[in-house]
Amino acid sequence: MVDTATADAVTAAGNPKYRSGRQTRFAASIIPSTNLTERTGENLPKEDAIEVMGKVVEKFRAGMFTVELDAGQPVLATMAGKLRRNRIKVMTGDRVSLELSPYDLTKGRITYRHK
Repeated sequence: MVDTATADAVTAAGNPKYRSGRQTRFAASIIPSTNLTERTGENLPKEDAIEVMGKVVEKFRAGMFTVELDAGQPVLATMAGKLRRNRIKVMTGDRVSLELSPYDLTKGRITYRHK
């Protein structure tokens, strides 16, 4: 006789849609975090963005870019609303200014394309 609760648990474990909060928290504790607040233990305001420079390496659809920072770290970035509104074209190889979120240093916003 097969226990239905065990069969449901096995099915749910393989599907991320059915994961419980406990399993998600466990997986998050294994993966190393780039979250600045977890490392420093302090709360940072959202307005304090980190300004950096980089070079566009790859262009994706929907305004997403891979930007390599001057330090060599790749960052996934999107265009700021002002650049979209004024239809500023950002191409591969352009030097750009980025704002990085203090909460996730792997994502950013392109705020200026340098000439």
